[in-house]
Order: sequence, then structure tokens, then C-alpha cells
Amino acid sequence: MADINTGGGEQKKGKPKKIQLRVDFTPMVDMNMLLITFFMFCTTLSKPQMMDLVMPIKEDNLDKSQKTKTDERNTITLLLGEKDAVYYYFGFPDYNDYTSLIKTDYSPDGLRAMLADRNGRIVRKIAELRLKKAKKEITDDDFNKQTTEIRDVKDGLVVIIKPTEGSTYKNLVDVLDEMQICSIGKYAIVEPEQGDFTLIENLMLQRNIPPPTK
Repeated sequence: MADINTGGGEQKKGKPKKIQLRVDFTPMVDMNMLLITFFMFCTTLSKPQMMDLVMPIKEDNLDKSQKTKTDERNTITLLLGEKDAVYYYFGFPDYNDYTSLIKTDYSPDGLRAMLADRNGRIVRKIAELRLKKAKKEITDDDFNKQTTEIRDVKDGLVVIIKPTEGSTYKNLVDVLDEMQICSIGKYAIVEPEQGDFTLIENLMLQRNIPPPTK
């Protein structure tokens, strides 16, 4: 217990009597400890969460041996539009057929449901690994190693993400989160083509909706 005593000493004649004052600093110590704990906890929560992201190299700078070939059956292209809209089409684009473009949203029943369905085989395998990890049947290192191997299979789903100027940074972050949630091992962020804007415009015109800004 910490305290400070003031006063005391011999009393001289003709002077008023001094009263001894005792100040207990124990509550201050407890309060300081609480404040330190609070600030340490808040600092831990405020640490930024980072994700490693590898951007593709332009094909103009690659030779034929370095170019990546994707299977049309396992390819999905996402177009991030304005007002939290997201569009997608399967396989290689057919810019003359706007009906190949499908509109959805960022809800669990929208984009996530579609990706989880298309990537169902890998999602189920990773779910089984999570269950084994929860039962302590495999270690964290084994879980991470096997998860990486499952996601990097040659016939895995490939997602091409194309943000437009009408989309927001939050839209891109939400899509990247869905890549992790749906166990997508191969995805890339590229610039949209003119044909992508044409698909969106034609789809919006058929619904009597003003086309988005480019």
C-alpha cells in the first residue's frame, strides 16, 4: 500500500497545530493497471489485417511458355459494378450475348452461394479438414499444408475479378473475403474489357435501367 504522510514534527509555541494528513495511492495504482490493460487490448484489436495478393503480369511481357491456360469449364469472371452490384459469367466471354451475364449481390445467398456451389468439391474437403483439426486429429501445420494442396489442384476453380470505376474499395475487399470463405485457390484482379461494359449496358437496357458509368 502506498501513501504519503504530511505534517508531524514538533509543535512550536504560538503556531497553529498541524493536522497529519494521510493520502492512500492504492486506488490510483489499480486504476492505472486497468487503463494499461484497456489500451493494450484496444491496440491489439486495431492491428490491420493484411492479405497477400499477387497481381498477374501483363501477357504482353510473357512468352508462350509463361502464359497461364485456364479451363473454360472452371472459369468464372466477376464484374464489380456500381451501387454494390456484381455480375458474373461462366467460361470465356461472349460479348454478343448479354444473357450470359448474371446479376447477383454480396449476400450469403448471392455471390457466396454461387461460388460455394461451383467449388463444392474443394469446400467439402476443407470442411472435413477443419473437423479433423477441431478433433485434434491433425496439427495446425498439417491443416495448412493439406489446405494449400487442395486449393492448388490443377482442375480447381479460377475466378477473374474485374472491378469497374463505379465499384468501391469495399466491394473489392468483400470479394476477396469470399475467395477465402469459399476456398478459391486461384483468382486474379484484372482490368475490365470494353466488351464487359457492353454486356452490362445491354443487360441494364433490357431491364429499362440506365447503364452504369464507365
